[in-house]
Formats: sequence, C-alpha cells, structure tokens
Amino acid sequence: MHVLFIEPKFPYNQRQFVRGLAAVGARVTGIGEAPPEALDGELRGWLHGYEQVKTVVDEGALFAAVRRVQGREWVDRLEATVEAHILPAARVRESAGIPGTSLRTAWLCRDKPAMKEALRAAGVPTAASRGVSSAQEVRVFAAEIGYPIILKPRSGAGASGTTKVSNDRELESAIVEYGLDRDGVSVAAEEFVEGHEGFYDTVSIDGKVVHEFISHYYPNVLEAMRTRWISPQIVTTNRVEASGYSELRAMGQKVIEALGIGTSATHMEWFFGPKGLRFSEIGCRPPGVGVWDLYAASNDFDIYREWAMAIVHGRPGQQLSRRWATGMVNLRPDGDGRVSYYEGVDEIERRFGEWILDSHLPPPGSPTAPFEGGYMANAWIRMKHPDYDTLRHMLDQVGRTVKVRTR
Repeated sequence: MHVLFIEPKFPYNQRQFVRGLAAVGARVTGIGEAPPEALDGELRGWLHGYEQVKTVVDEGALFAAVRRVQGREWVDRLEATVEAHILPAARVRESAGIPGTSLRTAWLCRDKPAMKEALRAAGVPTAASRGVSSAQEVRVFAAEIGYPIILKPRSGAGASGTTKVSNDRELESAIVEYGLDRDGVSVAAEEFVEGHEGFYDTVSIDGKVVHEFISHYYPNVLEAMRTRWISPQIVTTNRVEASGYSELRAMGQKVIEALGIGTSATHMEWFFGPKGLRFSEIGCRPPGVGVWDLYAASNDFDIYREWAMAIVHGRPGQQLSRRWATGMVNLRPDGDGRVSYYEGVDEIERRFGEWILDSHLPPPGSPTAPFEGGYMANAWIRMKHPDYDTLRHMLDQVGRTVKVRTR
C-alpha cells in the first residue's frame, strides 16, 4: 500500500506515524513544509518519497502535491494526524479520489455546533449549543439557556480560545473579545456542563472500535489552563473494562457511527456530573500532548504501529495488556522569565524513581513558556503504576513537591 502522510517532520512525534507505516510494509510519501535536506537520515529512511509545499493547510498546494505523486504512481491513502490538517486533507482526498475520512465527517468533527446537532439527532446526550454570529444571537442564547455558558471558536481544539461567561457583564466583554459586535464572525455558544471531565480515545476500523483508552483530567481543562499554581494531571486508567465505564464506551461507539468515522484514530471529550454523562467534542485524529505515549506504556505495545496496521491492513495486530495506569503532571514555573532552579526533584526520584517513565525539566537559564500553553508547555513528569489510585497519589505528591523557580 502507498500512503501519503501530511507533515512527517513537525511536530516531532509525527515521525512515529511514518515509522509505524513503514514497519507494517507501507510505502510512505511525505508531504511537508520543510525542505528535503532538513529531514534527518532516520526519517528519510522510512520515506519512499517526499513532496515539499509552502504550507500543508493550503489546499491548492496540497492538491497539486498529491497530483504530482499520482502522476507517478498509484496512491491508496492520504493521512493526517494534526487537527489543523484534517479538513484540508479531507477536501484534497475527495478531490483526488482517494479513500479515507470523508469531507462531511471531517467537517462535523471540526465544526462544534454542527457536530452537536448531528449527535443530538442520533440520540447522543450533549450540552445545548448553537452557532452564533452576532451580539444579539448570543444574548438570546444566554437568556434561553441561563448562565453560565461557554463560548469557543467553532473549530478550536481543546480549551483553546474557550471562555466561561457567568453574567451579563462578562457576556458583553466576551462579545467584544470574540468580535461578535462585527460582521462575519461566528462562534460556538454552549451550555456549561458541571461535572468531571475526561476523554475517550480509540483506534477504529470500518466504524468499529478495535482499541479504546479512557483518561481523566485533574482538574478540568478550563480551570487547569487558567490557574498558574495548579499542577494539572492527565491520568490514563487501566480499568477500561470496569462496569462504570460501560455507558461511556457505548456512547463512544455511537458517536463514531453517527459521524461516519471509518478507519481512523479518534479523540473524544466527555463530562460526567449531576446531569449524567454528556458528550463534549471529538477530533478525527489522535490526542495531543504525548498521550499516545502514555497509552503505549500502559499497554506494553507500539501504538503507532498498531494505528498503521489499521490503516494499511484493516485489522489490529496486537492485544493490549492493560497492565499499567499511566499519567503526567505538568509543573508550572512560579513566574514568567527563565528557570532558576528546581525544588523537590531528588526527593521524588528517591521515593518514586522506579515508577517514573520519563520527564522534561528544562535546564536553568531556559526561558519559560506561558503556562496557558498546555500540559507540556514547561516541565513535566510522566509515571506508571499497576494501581490507578496509587498512581494518582504519586502524581499528587509530585505536584506538591516539585517546584519550578524562576528569575
């Protein structure tokens, strides 16, 4: 099978998808923004060919690159694994006659109001939502639903650009911030759903889940991304088959069927609270912030190769061990500037060293990144343990003990 893969060089873990494809026998032609000479020898060794474009989100340039390859040889698949690339890839895939995720599915997975409308029609429980294109429309939505509400870009990923609005004053401020007082702007307005937040990820083949993973946020993303002193965690459970998750797993399969997702990785956010289980949003792609590495460690398998087995051979190749719960804790610097020193690292290594998977502790003198940048924006530590509750305790201790001091 000949697979075109969009942007094999950046971000860095993109190379792992190329490696996985090559490992299961695919010929892989990369389409990326870097010049060919910028690809290292290992990556070039996994590639059958390479096409450079100015930007992979320029659909005209992407289509032209695909046509150049099709002019030379047959193309079986065109794959993308980055959120911003999914919709351009789907449009080009459709124009070039290549099988894979349809334009309709890619659009529904990108446009939040349309996504939720389709899922409500299929009987999936979701928060009330609406696409709003003016100040008056969002005021009407707030009046109908009641505060608090959530405003976010229609095609944003995760909590990026998301705002919680709790009263009329905050709404009027958000109207200006989002540009709803001007023409040509449309955002997603949603009911605020109280409850615990997590995500359900899959590898699906022909619309059926073949591998599934469940993770939890501590605390919820919106709070974590707005509060510097919190050391937020993502924790992946090894209790996926527990009865308490059966409703979530059934909902995930229903969402995949309703949106027409075929053979693909998926990343689905959910809430569980006083109103029960609620779907939040889905990406037709793998999760970000290194979560697939946690899944690989949790289950003693090569997840990138397994994704490639689904794409190339249409079947799973490995069983998941469910041996470990895994997680990561993000360590925020105490201020903006440069890293001065760390506190507590030696203590954590002494107490929990055998359970540490890996870590990223930028050396003293390194510039800090805005803490709102996400779970891997600054320092982090990833861990494993066979017992989920013990792992949670260890991650809590890391967050309380390790301090990133700045100057």
